[in-house]
Amino acid sequence: MLILHDSRCADYGSSLRPEQPARVIRSAAHLQAAHPDWTWRVPEASNATDDLLLLAHGPAHLKRLGQARDFDADTPFFPQIADHARRSVASALEAARHAVTTRGAEPVFSLMRPPGHHATATQAMGFCYLNQIAIAALAAQRRLAVPKVAVWDFDAHHGNGTEAILQGKPNVFFASVHQYPGYPGTGTQDHGPFVRNWPVAPHTPRTEHLRVLRESLDAVLAFAPDLILVSAGFDAYARDPITSMTLERDDFAALGRWLRESGRPAAALLEGGYHEDLPLLIDAFLMSWNGTA
Repeated sequence: MLILHDSRCADYGSSLRPEQPARVIRSAAHLQAAHPDWTWRVPEASNATDDLLLLAHGPAHLKRLGQARDFDADTPFFPQIADHARRSVASALEAARHAVTTRGAEPVFSLMRPPGHHATATQAMGFCYLNQIAIAALAAQRRLAVPKVAVWDFDAHHGNGTEAILQGKPNVFFASVHQYPGYPGTGTQDHGPFVRNWPVAPHTPRTEHLRVLRESLDAVLAFAPDLILVSAGFDAYARDPITSMTLERDDFAALGRWLRESGRPAAALLEGGYHEDLPLLIDAFLMSWNGTA
C-alpha cells in the first residue's frame, strides 16, 4: 500500500469547521502506527502545473484563488490556499500515475486536504478549491495515454464539480452515490450513458445503500475503464455530524474489497468524512483493498 501525504496539508483551517486539520493529522498518525510496513511518499508539488490545472479550470479561477476573499460560507479564503490546493492536485496526479504504471499491483491512497469534488471549472465551493480528481482523470488521458477513465464517487455528497467538468469529455465515465436531499442539491438524474447518479434518501438502511453502491461500481466496471479514480469520502458513516446516512466501518471495508476484486488499476483520493472515527474508516477501506483485512 502506498500512501501519498504531505503534512503541510494540515497547515491551514480551523478546528471550528468540519473540514479541519485533525482529519488528516489523526488519520496519518493512526495509519503509520497500525501499518509500519506501508510506504509513505510526499508528492512533488511542482507537478501541479498550470497547464494541467487548466484541463479542468479556467484562468480566472486560478487567479481568484489568490484573492483574499471568501468563496462562500463553507469555503473561506486562507493564506496560501492556492498552494495547499495545488499540493492536493499533485498528490492526485501521482496517485493516478502510480496506479497506471504498476497496473494496479499496489493500491494507492492520497491522504490530503483540501478535498476537491465540489469545485467546478469556475467556482470553489463546499470546502473544495481545485477539483483534483477531475484534473487527474483528464491528465491521465493526456499525459499517461490512458484510453478510458472512470470516476467512482462514494462520498455522501454529490460530486457536482467533477460531474460538470467531466460531462461530455470522451471516454470518461462518472458515477456518484450520495445523499439526497442534501448538499449541494444536485445529482438527481443521469446525463447520458456516461454520467450516472444514484441519489439515496437520508436514513436509508445500510443494506440498501450498500446494494446501490454495488450497482454503481458494476456500472463503472461495465464501462471497462483502464483506470478507476475514487472520490473516497467517508461521510456516509452513520455517525458523521453533517450527513444522515447509515454505513458502518464494515461497509467501507466492503468497498475496498470490491475494488481489489475488480482487478482494475485504481487510485483513491480522500474527500469527505468528518467524524472522529475517520482514521478507522479509512483503515478498514485500505486494509480490505490491500487484501490484509
